[in-house]
Order: sequence, then structure tokens, then C-alpha cells
Amino acid sequence: MLSRRQTLGALCSGAALAAMPRTASAQNAPVEALAVAGPLGDAWLGKEGAKVTIVEYASLTCSHCAHFHGTTYPELKKRYVDTGQARFTLREFPLDPLATAGFMLARADASARYYPITDLLFETQASWAFVNRPLDALAQTMRQAGFSKEKFEATLRDGKLLEAVNTVKTRAVDQFKVDSTPTFFVNGQRMPGAVSLEELEKVMKPILGA
Repeated sequence: MLSRRQTLGALCSGAALAAMPRTASAQNAPVEALAVAGPLGDAWLGKEGAKVTIVEYASLTCSHCAHFHGTTYPELKKRYVDTGQARFTLREFPLDPLATAGFMLARADASARYYPITDLLFETQASWAFVNRPLDALAQTMRQAGFSKEKFEATLRDGKLLEAVNTVKTRAVDQFKVDSTPTFFVNGQRMPGAVSLEELEKVMKPILGA
């Protein structure tokens, strides 16, 4: 059985630590290309066929991402996703091995609790991502989601799961030139940063005819 240090080291060894490009020109992305899901599929929220499609690339250890999910996202979901006007998906773009671990845990059990777990990790980010023993803190946090020590460690040893998470990030870098988190694509239009609901609405409302 891998120790905590060995487990974190294994996460460091793959594409999760691939060098990020220092510069990348901001650009929009073809809607058809964005629609292609990664190896684990997309966890979509909202009505299929909605006029607006929002793809977010985020890292679970990104404070800007946590801010967006704690402030803007609930109202975005209430006004547009839950009413069938927009579809939303969160895609993995881990900035460090700890974020990679978080996404692997969220994808456990065939992604059955993807949003409950990512919501939990964003909400409690300060208590596990920025502490002296982050992996231990992450394990403690995941107990709230029903992860035993054995399940926690087994999930982080899953090489196929690690590869799948990294594949999503690598494609985002190579094909869509994502180089920061969060980065949103609204019907293919690139919007980097923890955008406000008002900023999103400037793009969405013309599409919706509002």
C-alpha cells in the first residue's frame, strides 16, 4: 500500500506536471470541438439542446475558481441552468497534484457524485488545499462524502483514472489554448477569469434573444 507521500508523488509524475505554456493567445473555440467529451464523459447540468452551452475548465485548488463557485455559480444555475436556458459542465484542469487528486475522487464511482464532491471541495478549499498536510486534510474532508481510508487510497492509486483526468487538461491546453483557471467557453466564446454573472449575461442574453 502506498504511503501518503508516495501517493502524492505518483500524482506528480504524470501529465499533471506537464509544463504550462508561458503565453497563449486568447481565442474562441469551435462549438463542435468543445462538445467532444473526455475519457470519463462530461457531467452536464441543464436541458439538452439549450441555446447556451457553458464549459468551464477549473482547478480544485484555484481560489478564483472557488470564489466563482461560491458566488456567481449558484445564481447562474438558478437563473439559466435550472430554467432550461443553458447547459453547464465543469471540466478538469488541475494546476497541481492535489487538485488532480481531488478530481480523481470526484470521478470515483463512475462520476455518480461529481458535483456534490466538487462543490464540497470548492466550499472547504481553505481547510484542505492550503494547510501543512494537505493530503491528510483532503482525506479528512472526503470522509464527509463517505470515503473510507481504503477507498480514498485506492482511488488515488487508480492509474487509468489519473490518465483520464490528465487527458482532459492536455486537450484543453493543446486544442483550446487554456492556460489559466477558471476559463469559460460560452457557445465557444472564451472568457478567462472568475467572471461575474453580469459579464456572462452580456454574452448569453443576445444568444437567448433577451
